[in-house]
Amino acid sequence: MLKFPLMQNSKYIIRPMIGEDIPQVAEIDREAFPGEWMLRSLSSYQRELDNPLARYLAACTTKEMLAKLNQPTVPQLRFFRGLFHSNSILTRENRPLEYIVGFASLWLMANDAHVTSIAVRGEYRAMGIGEALLISVIELAIRLNADVVTLEVRASNQVAQILYRKYGFHVVGKRLRYYSDNGEDALLMNTDSVTSASFQSCFQRLKKDHVQRHKEISSQLV
Repeated sequence: MLKFPLMQNSKYIIRPMIGEDIPQVAEIDREAFPGEWMLRSLSSYQRELDNPLARYLAACTTKEMLAKLNQPTVPQLRFFRGLFHSNSILTRENRPLEYIVGFASLWLMANDAHVTSIAVRGEYRAMGIGEALLISVIELAIRLNADVVTLEVRASNQVAQILYRKYGFHVVGKRLRYYSDNGEDALLMNTDSVTSASFQSCFQRLKKDHVQRHKEISSQLV
């Protein structure tokens, strides 16, 4: 059984997404990908969670939810009860609440792990959370025995492309007029083999550097 322990020194935790996260993830999805989100329903997220070939990760904070409970877009308190395993040292009365600040998803396709989404709430961007989600999906792909990690990115999204190149992705093709909201092209980006010694050496160095710069973020993948 998955356990999601609270890390005392962490403000943000990346963990497997669960069903109770869906309303908040949909909110982030709508903000980050407004044109694409219109094609999705809340039930589609649950189908994705139930799909054995799909994996979703959520980045959450336990620090700020109390201040946001009165906002109509935040799910009701009952959604967050039971997120922590019953043998946690935290009691029901003093368990912190979780606020989802970002998410990432991937699909397993043969020997490839295809990153389908990485998104962070606007007010939490440029804080290392998006990079931590990318590290986590790459790490998850490696654990799932994928050989290559792939993704699509908007041709105009230079910020994301710089981050992806940093982690070993390179452009291998283009999908013309791929995005339905404005007809923008998508660049196809792949890593080399994530099991190779060269990739592993670079990835572990980048991961260590990110951890040193962002000690407030931890990952709970198991």
